[in-house]
Amino acid sequence: MSSFSPLSFALRAQLYQHLAAMEKAGLPTDKAFALLKLAAPAKQRVDQARKLLGRGKDIASAGQQSGLFGELDAQLLRAATSAGSPAKSYQRLAEMYAQKASMRQTILARMRLPVAIFILSLLIQPLPALVSGSLSAKAYLWGCLRPPLILAALYYLGRAILNRRSNSLFSLGLDRLLLQLPIFGVMHVRHNVRDFFESLGLMLEAGLPMLEALPKASQTMGNQLLRAEFEQLFSRVQRGATLAEASAHLKHLPEPYLISLIQSGEASGTLPDTLLRYASGETEILMRFQQQLADWLPRLVYGAVMLSMAYSLLSSGAFMPQLPDELK
Repeated sequence: MSSFSPLSFALRAQLYQHLAAMEKAGLPTDKAFALLKLAAPAKQRVDQARKLLGRGKDIASAGQQSGLFGELDAQLLRAATSAGSPAKSYQRLAEMYAQKASMRQTILARMRLPVAIFILSLLIQPLPALVSGSLSAKAYLWGCLRPPLILAALYYLGRAILNRRSNSLFSLGLDRLLLQLPIFGVMHVRHNVRDFFESLGLMLEAGLPMLEALPKASQTMGNQLLRAEFEQLFSRVQRGATLAEASAHLKHLPEPYLISLIQSGEASGTLPDTLLRYASGETEILMRFQQQLADWLPRLVYGAVMLSMAYSLLSSGAFMPQLPDELK
């Protein structure tokens, strides 16, 4: 198993786009990897993958062991390679990661200016007290650094909690809370369900059998409660139910028409394409929501910063007329 952390979405999109182009051009795998140029964090992984390919490893195993491919990606490519050419799977993965990179970049781009203003406000608010001598330089510096340090600690703590796969009571409680949040809870469900059906569609398209693909697809869901619910699909399908019949028992489906959509895909023999079209539509919905979030978050930060600065300046008394001590 790879000891590397996952590549960024942008790097993964670039990786799979390159491999798709090389595969369509008919280049052998070793030549495709020899021409692969990624940023410095991934260069070592590319070199390791080339060594593994030279030792006779298949592309999925070489990519997974070198840290270029995640577990799900490796499963998809292994199935696609055994069924023929992995070019279509490469292209699907490239498009999926490009969308995810775009969604993340939108939020980050919109938040740069609010974050800069927030940092400036931390520097400006204590200035009157520093100028008046009621605040030492050491206290001023600590007052400026403390809020970013607290926020950074909370951010990394939140990431650590969300990335955990344990079944602790705290983790389960957090997942339950996420489902109950107004607006965000609905989007959280849509995001998890989209990930499940997108992964299932990709694996079925690559040639994995349904009973093998279902457990793997459920593992892509970050919420433990949703994951446990969707894991029940395996036993129902194993007992002879169709995917549409098994999905009818699910409580968390974003759209009622999804059952009919799955049923239509199964009847026409186009289930993988049907699931991927549904996932693509859900991705557009999630992107619009994130776009709205990116529009409103800066406004909320601006408002909070302005109120905080106004309160700090007015309560400090630095700009209010002061009577001499003998006249008090």
